[in-house]
Amino acid sequence: MYPLRRNRRLRTNETIRSLVRENIISPNDFLVPLFVVEGKGVKEEIASMPNYFRFSLDLLEKEVKELWKLGLKSVLLFVKVPDNLKDNAGTEALNADGLMQRAIKTVKNAVPEMLVITDVALDPYSSFGHDGVVADGKILNDDTTAILAEMSLSHAIAGADFVAPSDMMDGRIFEMRTLLEDEGFYDTGIMSYSAKYASAFYGPFRDALDSAPGFGDKKTYQMDPANREEAIRETLMDIEEGADIVMIKPGLCYLDIVRDIKNAVNVPVAVYQVSGEYAMIKAASEKGWLDHDAVMMEQLTAIKRAGANMIASYFAKDAVKLIS
Repeated sequence: MYPLRRNRRLRTNETIRSLVRENIISPNDFLVPLFVVEGKGVKEEIASMPNYFRFSLDLLEKEVKELWKLGLKSVLLFVKVPDNLKDNAGTEALNADGLMQRAIKTVKNAVPEMLVITDVALDPYSSFGHDGVVADGKILNDDTTAILAEMSLSHAIAGADFVAPSDMMDGRIFEMRTLLEDEGFYDTGIMSYSAKYASAFYGPFRDALDSAPGFGDKKTYQMDPANREEAIRETLMDIEEGADIVMIKPGLCYLDIVRDIKNAVNVPVAVYQVSGEYAMIKAASEKGWLDHDAVMMEQLTAIKRAGANMIASYFAKDAVKLIS
C-alpha cells in the first residue's frame, strides 16, 4: 500500500539497482557469427554491416584467439562460396576439403576448446540462392533434407560440435539426427533454426555471403511473420525429431515468440539478433540519432529477458568489451 511500499527504493543508486537486476549480460550468453572466405590475408568489411568482416582462414585463426581471450567461447560459422563452385544440388557443401570443413579445422586447431557451430543450408552453395534443390521453380523438400543430412555428417567429421540447420525444410532434423547416429556421431549436437521467419531484416547477411535468392523469395519455407502458434508447433516437432537447442530468428520483432517457446519447451532457446537489427543501430548511431552502446545493451537485455539462453549477435565483441 502506498506510501508504505515505494518501488523507487530499489532504484536509488547503481549499487542497489545492480543487486536486484533480474537479467545480466555476460560473455557466456553469446554465439559469435563469423563469415569465412577463400584467400590469404583477407579481412573485408561488409558494406551493409559496418565494422563486421569476412575473414580468410589465416585471419580467422587470429580472430578466434582474440574472441577466446575476451571470454567468448562459441562461434557460428558461415562461408562465402565462389560462384564457380555453386550448383543446384550444393555439391560443394559435401566436399571434405571445402571451405566450411577447413574453417572448422582452423578454429579447432587454433582454440580446441572453442565450441564450433556450423550453418547447414544450401543457399551459400546454390546457383539459385535458395535453401533447397530447385525444380520447375519449386523448392524440393525431401531431396534437400537428404543433402542437408550429408552436409551435417561432413561437418561432424571435420570436427563441428553442433550443426545448425537454417533452411526450414520439413523433417530435416530427423534426417540429420538419424544419419549422425548411424555414423557414430552421437555427441554431435543439433541447434535447429526452428522458428525462422521470412523476414525483411536479412538483407545485410545476404550481402555478406552473396546468398540472396536468384528468383522469388523464401516464403514457401520460412515462416509467415504474422503467425505465432505455428512457431510453437514447428519447435516442438524439431525437438521430437532430435534437436538439442532451438532458435528463433530474427530477434527484436519476435520477442513474443521467444517467450512463448521458452514457456513451451524444456531445451535451451537461442535467439539470432540478425544483420538488419545490427545495421539499423550502426546506421542510426553514425547519424548521431541514438546512443550506440546504450541501445545495443538494451536490445541484448530485452532478448535475454524474453527467455533466450544464448544470443547469436554481431555485437558480441562490442558488448563484451563494454561490460568488462
